[in-house]
Amino acid sequence: MDLNNTVLTGKKLRGAEKMARIPIKVVPTETTPKKPEWIRTKISQPEEVQIIKDLLRQQKLHTVCEEAACPNLPQCFGSGTATFMIMGDICTRRCPFCDVAHGRPHVLDTNEPKHLAETVKNLNLKYVVITSVDRDDLKDGGAQHFADCIREIREISPNTLIEILVPDFRGRADIALKILSQNPPDVFNHNIETVPRLYKAMRPGSNYQHSLDLLKKFKHYCPDIPTKCGLMVGLGEVEAEVIVLLNDLKDYQVDYVTIGQYLQPSKSHAPIHRFVALQEFKHYQIHGERLAFKNIWSAPLVRSSYFADRQYHGEAVPNPYMSE
Repeated sequence: MDLNNTVLTGKKLRGAEKMARIPIKVVPTETTPKKPEWIRTKISQPEEVQIIKDLLRQQKLHTVCEEAACPNLPQCFGSGTATFMIMGDICTRRCPFCDVAHGRPHVLDTNEPKHLAETVKNLNLKYVVITSVDRDDLKDGGAQHFADCIREIREISPNTLIEILVPDFRGRADIALKILSQNPPDVFNHNIETVPRLYKAMRPGSNYQHSLDLLKKFKHYCPDIPTKCGLMVGLGEVEAEVIVLLNDLKDYQVDYVTIGQYLQPSKSHAPIHRFVALQEFKHYQIHGERLAFKNIWSAPLVRSSYFADRQYHGEAVPNPYMSE
């Protein structure tokens, strides 16, 4: 973790402060491009959204839905679903596409797994997604904390399916996977995010091959547990590169895939290179189906945890995303 000594524990760096020390500098955009008509979200059941937010604050929990400014938050919260973000809301990485704050994280809250399990039970969730910030400051990258959350949820909600969306556990993958294999989730998810050519700019501190290896190694430890991987388009890749990436995911035994449009969180973040046309999303969908993934969702507003239960159960990507 490369943090300036003047950064205080718990201080959140966002926007230009967060991007100041990444390898390839982001030039702030003066204007943001207008979204095409097929990228639209609507607010549904605002009272249900507020109930979930109030419950999360009571239990001192965070969601990636809120921290990463996900465009699907109203839909998911309105239907009683959320993706929980454990180990705090400060990340040790500085990915320029991500809106989660960077800085020195607080020590782990040992009560968080219990609070998370209580919230899952109170919301009567049948399927829960748990993700985290990167915690390069921890010897196991936070793997034991994931395992503790899985254990606590299963103790009081044994019928709830659990998907974990993990970081890359850089330098700690073997120990992390050994820990998680002893108390595995129902789905193991790790996002590869973009094509290898763009890694230095978009995922500083990460490695494309390492992410592929992480997914395959987990499958070695737990061959009966499905793996899942997500990526964004519109960052500067070309279609042929995405096709090769999908081939790689199949070669590395990934079961579920999600592809969505990158949306710039602020003018200080990585700019949108282009809005990908619906037809191109369909090309990826068709190619993924030919590769025989268990399920692939490719559409503008798809995110790795968006209606994850529906994808797990084999449903098609929700309309109107694939409409002409």
